[in-house]
Amino acid sequence: MRLVSWNINGIRAVQRKGLFVPFVESLSPDVICLQETKAEQHQSEHVIEGYQEYWHSAQKKGYSGTAIFSRPTPLSVVSGMPSALVNKYSLHNDAFGNPNDEGRTVTAEYDDFYLVTVYTPNAKGDLSRLRQRHEQWDPAFLAYLKRLEKKKPVVVCGDLNVAHTPDDLANPKANVGKAGYTNEERQRFEELLGAGFVDSFRLFTQGNGHYTWWSNFSAARARNVGWRIDYFLVSRSFVPRVIAAEIHADVMGSDHCPVSLTLDI
Repeated sequence: MRLVSWNINGIRAVQRKGLFVPFVESLSPDVICLQETKAEQHQSEHVIEGYQEYWHSAQKKGYSGTAIFSRPTPLSVVSGMPSALVNKYSLHNDAFGNPNDEGRTVTAEYDDFYLVTVYTPNAKGDLSRLRQRHEQWDPAFLAYLKRLEKKKPVVVCGDLNVAHTPDDLANPKANVGKAGYTNEERQRFEELLGAGFVDSFRLFTQGNGHYTWWSNFSAARARNVGWRIDYFLVSRSFVPRVIAAEIHADVMGSDHCPVSLTLDI
C-alpha cells in the first residue's frame, strides 16, 4: 500500500498547469493526502478515477485546507480535532482565529491503522503565531494522536512546518530562531518522537541534502537550498510494516514536493 502526501499549495493552480494527473500517474498511490488545497471540493476538477475524496476546507475562502483521496474505502473519516481538545487547549483563542476552522486535519481509519494528514499552522515570519503553535496547537495535536493510538497504530503525514535537525535544512546556522527552526517548534517535534512516533524517512536515509520545500526566490530549488518539513511519522509498533519512505523532489507544481510511504498491508 502506497501513501503519498503533498502540500500542493493550491490544487486549482496545479490542475490548471496540467500537473495533477501526471503526479498521480507517476506515483500511483493508493491514498493521496493533500495540504494547502486552498479550495472547496466543488471548485476542483474531478479528473482522476478510482478515488473517493474527503475534503476539509477552511472557512476562509482560498486558504489552507486538507484532503484525502483514497482508493480503499476508509472505515471512517473525521475532519478536525475533537471539540474537547479544542476547548482544553483553547485553540479558539488564537489571535488569528481557530486553527481547527482552517481545514488543517483529516483522519481516515483503515483496518490496520489510522491515517492523519495535517497542515500545521505556520509560526509566521515575525513569529506572531509561535506561541499558539507551542502552547496550543502542537500539544493538542499530540494529545489527539495519542487518543487515536489507544485504538490502533497511527500514520501521520503532511506539512508539519518544522525542520527537526540541522540535517533537515540547507542553512541551519543562518535560520536558528526563525519560523520553522525555532527551539519551541523543534522541541514539540521532539516530543512527537518521544511519544513513540518514528520519522519514517530517517529509517532509510541519513544526512542532509534531502528537502521537501524550497523558497521561490534565488533559484533555491535548482540549487537545492531547501528544508525538510513534510513527513510521514508512524507509531513505533507499525515500523515493521514500513517498506519504504521517499522524497519525490522531481515532481513539480508546488513549492513543496511529495513524500511517500510504502506499507506491507
